[in-house]
Amino acid sequence: MTHEIIPYNERHHDELVDIWHRAVVRTHAFLTEADIRFYHQIVRDGALRAIEIWISVDEDRTPTGFIGLDGTAIEALFVDPDHHGKGIGSRFIQHAAILKGDILQVDVNEQNEGACAFYKRLGFAQIGRSELDPSGKPFPILHLESNFHRLRG
Repeated sequence: MTHEIIPYNERHHDELVDIWHRAVVRTHAFLTEADIRFYHQIVRDGALRAIEIWISVDEDRTPTGFIGLDGTAIEALFVDPDHHGKGIGSRFIQHAAILKGDILQVDVNEQNEGACAFYKRLGFAQIGRSELDPSGKPFPILHLESNFHRLRG
């Protein structure tokens, strides 16, 4: 199955919000339903329009995931749970490195063990930690960075 990465198009907005929601429900077990509703409103009402979004689409042009960038910072990376483990996330990281350079940053929920392992497997290292998330909620955030040039030697 081939997945192409394309720039954001507003016609995919609702599909991306749905991918975000299903991925969060699957991977963020530490969040309550009220927490998910809180973040869902932020994502639905503007967060995706405030950053540079790239979408993975399958051969039918159906979105399978997205990455959101703000400069060299990865602000979002969500893959449709039906497509987890197919290399889409890794391809997004490669795409971001090509676009933005070898040094990328990402903040990840410490309690999201799958995401932490994913980024560490791809060469990201922890450079900091915050007790609260950007909304002031008590979900610790790990600040990670990767220098792909250094990793290639």
